Amino acid sequence: LTYIYILCGGKVKMKMSYVVVCAMLVLVVGEAQVSMAVTCNPTELSPCASAITSSNPPSATCCSKIKEQRPCLCQYVKNPNLRKFVSSPNARKVATTCGTPFPSCI
Repeated sequence: LTYIYILCGGKVKMKMSYVVVCAMLVLVVGEAQVSMAVTCNPTELSPCASAITSSNPPSATCCSKIKEQRPCLCQYVKNPNLRKFVSSPNARKVATTCGTPFPSCI
């Protein structure tokens, strides 16, 4: 955030548009740091196994884990052992039900 402060002028009185740009920059940097903090571990999706392999609805825990592991889904698709589960129609249905859009790699 120090870099952002310097980049944004380090002054208290700034034009409104400049403040908005700096605020957006802080949000983007903050979001990037959050997504980098995800540890990709396919076993984290185990609460979703019954929903993906059957017609059972996903649990709240499953939805939470799908949202958490979303940045990792493209990596999981590259794994031949996981591909059939992650890219299956039921997996898409579970993700949709959880309100988590599938990444474009799938």
